[in-house]
Amino acid sequence: MGTVQLISISPTELANLINEGLKTHIEKLSSNLIKPHQEEKEFLTRKETAKFLQISLVCLHDWVKKGIIIPYKLGNRTYFKHSQIVESLLNSNKVV
Repeated sequence: MGTVQLISISPTELANLINEGLKTHIEKLSSNLIKPHQEEKEFLTRKETAKFLQISLVCLHDWVKKGIIIPYKLGNRTYFKHSQIVESLLNSNKVV
């Protein structure tokens, strides 16, 4: 990083330098926050879903019966879509 002399700089130039520095720092932070979400598995098993939601398997089964969470079945296995679980959580406080 270069040396900045504040003696011969206008307030507008100082504000621009601060904005540029903050912009690059915020972009680095946001890219670090986005990466973990991209690495999430698309489909979760029953156990993984219960662990993610911090609920029991009995509660998960109850939520499926009530239509709160939509299961996907393949043979005798049940999966849940991660993005739909997050969407259900975000929409849970909305009044219908």
